[in-house]
Amino acid sequence: MCGEAALFSRPELKAERVTYPVMTPTAARGVLEAIFWKPQMSYRVVAIEVLKPIKQFTVRRNETHQVVPLSGAVRGEKVDTAANRDQRNAVCLRDVAYRIHAHIETSKDATKNAAAYRDQFRRRVTRGSCFHQPFLGTKEFSADFGDPDDTPPIPRNEDLGIMLHSIHFGTPHRMEWFTARLEQGVLHVPARGIEVPVGEN
Repeated sequence: MCGEAALFSRPELKAERVTYPVMTPTAARGVLEAIFWKPQMSYRVVAIEVLKPIKQFTVRRNETHQVVPLSGAVRGEKVDTAANRDQRNAVCLRDVAYRIHAHIETSKDATKNAAAYRDQFRRRVTRGSCFHQPFLGTKEFSADFGDPDDTPPIPRNEDLGIMLHSIHFGTPHRMEWFTARLEQGVLHVPARGIEVPVGEN
């Protein structure tokens, strides 16, 4: 998958949006679910290959300075974006391309095995079908997708810091994190991260 721009925000930098150098597992999962998703299945991202050199640029974006906490978002709370708008700089990625490796895991309610869902996913990719347009970290930056080719990952190693692994929306809400590193252009994602409960606000 590729796009003209991407923004995978680092959570520790809140005043200005600063992207990770590579796509995050949660963003990759969002792209896969935009293409094909059923309630009886889920994606476990295992690796993300970076296929183009990492290039950054800065853009000024309209953002809201009021944020609904996760617990409020679950209850349907909203923010008046027009009344709470700020202009902020964002450090984004330019001209990106990734190859996502993921496993499909089925729930106990599934009527098909993982291979059947995988085949449906692959057919949709080949046709260019999706439930909604996938995006690269923010809806401003749409993603194009297609069948994978043999483009090699970039030859780059880099420590990426702490990265969000997954969000669990049960009760209580939980997040998992992991220490991310790019190895020869590949971000390997562990099966599980370190779990941290989300405080109620």
